[in-house]
Amino acid sequence: MTEAERILLDLLNIERLEVDLFRGTGSGGETPMRIFGGQVIAQALAAAYRTVEGRLCHSLHAYFIRPGDPEIPVIYQVDRARDGGSFTTRRVVAIQHGKQILNMSASFHIQDDGWDHQHKMPDVEPPEKHATRDELRQRYLPRVPERLRTEFLRERPIDVREIEPLDLFQPEKADDHNHIWFRMQAADQASQVTQHLLLAYASDMSLLSSGMRPHGLSWFTGEINGASLDHAMWFHAPVQFQDWHLYSMESPWTGQGRSFNRGSIYSQDGTLVASVAQEGLLRKPQKRS
Repeated sequence: MTEAERILLDLLNIERLEVDLFRGTGSGGETPMRIFGGQVIAQALAAAYRTVEGRLCHSLHAYFIRPGDPEIPVIYQVDRARDGGSFTTRRVVAIQHGKQILNMSASFHIQDDGWDHQHKMPDVEPPEKHATRDELRQRYLPRVPERLRTEFLRERPIDVREIEPLDLFQPEKADDHNHIWFRMQAADQASQVTQHLLLAYASDMSLLSSGMRPHGLSWFTGEINGASLDHAMWFHAPVQFQDWHLYSMESPWTGQGRSFNRGSIYSQDGTLVASVAQEGLLRKPQKRS
């Protein structure tokens, strides 16, 4: 297990303070400037799971309200909205500095019988055909300011292979369809609850970038004021995130300073394991009055 993988697993091991009150670490995620959205979602889901027995999450719906401060812990307050015969519902509020930074509803379901169908996984080259995230970043290193290079090259817990990566600093306009392979090998033998937490964390990666592709934008061009506004996720099948999964994303619409994005997550054998939808802020930087 790498140090980055260990840190992520520690982030998901939240502390119980009271019956329905939990505390999670703020620092250690994808970025040092604010708490990575996927981290808050995963920790909120972890808090909800700590109040549920014998059922797995099938959907969650979250709103990002304020940026998270990585310098202090996050408090998660769980409301046991309903314990029904087939479904369990929880509401989770994430708090920092006495204010909400996220609220989330999550639903948990028994395993029912029904009818099955799914869309086919897109036909793309396997992960071994694509450069690692470290290899891609080494190519860009000469264009990264010296003061940012340590953070730029810092080891991350999720192994990512981009299918059609754009130049980070001078991206050309491209189709909004956006595919990555990702996995975390340290997920091997983890419980299905932990698999859900890891996939929820990873589901916030690259999704908002899909809406930037048609406009030739990236986080590194300095032209964007962007952030996730909400995040919805549906779990369809068992997850084994130690193995490769394809995250197939698209952005059907951007406008009015917002970008709508959705994604499908497939295991490498083609099973659709989860679906994701997100709207994000995507506007030009504004001067503060």
